[in-house]
Amino acid sequence: MVKEITENALKSAFGGESQACMRYTIYAKKAKDEGFPNVSRLFTAIAFSETIHASNHYRCIKSKGPALVTSGGLFGAKTTSENLQVGIDGETFEVNEMYPAYKAIAQLQGEKEAEISFNWALESEKVHAPLYQRAKKSVDENKDVQLGTIYVCEVCGYTVEGTVPDVCPICKAPKGKFKAF
Repeated sequence: MVKEITENALKSAFGGESQACMRYTIYAKKAKDEGFPNVSRLFTAIAFSETIHASNHYRCIKSKGPALVTSGGLFGAKTTSENLQVGIDGETFEVNEMYPAYKAIAQLQGEKEAEISFNWALESEKVHAPLYQRAKKSVDENKDVQLGTIYVCEVCGYTVEGTVPDVCPICKAPKGKFKAF
């Protein structure tokens, strides 16, 4: 049985990542409709990464009870520029506050599986805000962002643009475990 505070952190992270996936999926359609196909592809790739994070957290949850889910997500699809800012703000919160705290809780409680799940999410989230910032700069100039192929590790959610690594730098999964966008 996972200790209660770690379990609550897992449930909250699962909820937050699930909501992020859905928001980014909605934002991808909005970007496509506004004439930003590469921004749409970026939102789609990062939505996939968030699904992996949510799935990893879910696998660590052992209880069947309910959970209060805390999420900083904003609602209502706005312009693509505004949606990118929501993404930047959410990813920054996860990297600077949420995942370091959740990882520390899991470490303190000796919950190794949860600690790994939180660490994988934390490390892979560090790439998302800079990608969104780059896209926002282009969109604010009324241009689509120039992006190479985006690869997402199907094990931990690590996201990289350009060349797929031979081995995931976070979870050590082989090159074949990356999905291209």
